[in-house]
Formats: sequence, C-alpha cells, structure tokens
Amino acid sequence: MIQSSQPDPKVVIALDFPKTQLAYDFAQRLDPKLCRLKVGKELFALGGPQLVEKLIAQGFDVFLDLKYHDIPNTVAMACRAAAEMGVWMVNVHSLGGRKMMEAAKEAVLSASHQPLLIGVTILTSMETEDLAEIGLKGTPKENVLRLAKLAKSSGLDGVVCSAQEASDLRHELGQDFCLVTPGIRPANADVNDQKRIMTPADAISAGSSYLVVGRPITQAQDPLAILNAINASIGI
Repeated sequence: MIQSSQPDPKVVIALDFPKTQLAYDFAQRLDPKLCRLKVGKELFALGGPQLVEKLIAQGFDVFLDLKYHDIPNTVAMACRAAAEMGVWMVNVHSLGGRKMMEAAKEAVLSASHQPLLIGVTILTSMETEDLAEIGLKGTPKENVLRLAKLAKSSGLDGVVCSAQEASDLRHELGQDFCLVTPGIRPANADVNDQKRIMTPADAISAGSSYLVVGRPITQAQDPLAILNAINASIGI
C-alpha cells in the first residue's frame, strides 16, 4: 500500500467533465492538500494515461475509477498498468469473482508502485428492483455485505459502497478495511441520479473512509468554498 506525501484528505472529487481541458482548468482551482481526484470512464477515454499522469504531477492523489471486470489475466494486467501510472487507488468489480480479484491484487503487489485496490459492490444508483432484474436476490445492503466480505477475503484493501451500508460493513469487516462512499450530498444539494445518499458528516460518522463528491463541488460557483465547507463539517 502506498503512502502519500500529502495529508490524508477525505474528499475525493469526481472529475466528470466532457473535455480534458475543463478537468485541467478545474483542478487548477483546487488544493491537493484538501482533496483527491477521481478519474472515471468518460474522462479517461478522452485523456488516457497522460491526463492521469498530468494530474499526479500537479500533486494530486488520483483514484482511477474504471471498475475493471473481465477474465482474471486481463484485469490483472490492467491493474498493473494502472499501478505503474502512479495512481493512489484503482478499482475492480467484485462481481468478477474471487479468482479475478486475487489476480488483480497479485498484479498490484508486483508493481513498482502499489495503489490501494478496492472492489465495487453495488452501484449507488441501484435499488432492490434493479437487482432482481439481473438475478441478484435480496436488498442492496445484503448484496453489498456479501460482496464486501468476498472482496476482503480475496485480498482487496476495501470496497466502494453506499454510506448507508458503511456502518454495517465497518462492524463486520474491521477498522482497517477501506470504505469509499459515493452518493455524498451536502445538506440541501440536489440528489440527481443517486438513490442511496448521505451527508458528508453522517457518512464519516457511519464509518466511511473517503467521500466521493462530484456535482455539488464541480458545478458550484465557488468550488473551493464548498470543499472547505465539507472539510469543516467532517472536522478537517
């Protein structure tokens, strides 16, 4: 596991921009000591490794959120490539199963730079009816707990989950297991397409390790002010 030379900011800002220049310009308005950055599928498709490396060069820890889900060897090689980019965190989809996750962890451990490796459980946009349609019985919380236990036993450092599941996962999986929670909305912010949401302070209290926040910050007139307010609300 890597240790950042920066402090340990808890807010991870999702750079969900349609153009790489917009992402670069936005990052210039932020302070790496106050937040980390998440690069997802759209932005990575636009900017590739060069974009990630440029953000890292600006001093930011980067969470590469590509949710790898494929045969074990393919996922392992993708995770190793991500590790060599110098990212702080990378994720795979826990529905890929134990063999895939174990192969991914082995690949990360063999890299010269070792990011946190976490597993996606159930997307925060999904509800019980959505799971039933794809053949997963039970509630989102039940499925998240099952997949999180599998991820931990497969050697992963943590999982992505809703903050609403964080308390149960923290109790079941211990204090050292990393819980990354999207669906974070400051009080009075728009819900948008998220279903299982929580405020930053409540999420940290419930056991979240890191908070993924997108539009409430990226679409704000004063993003740094919103970031500072969130950090203040969680005691940073």
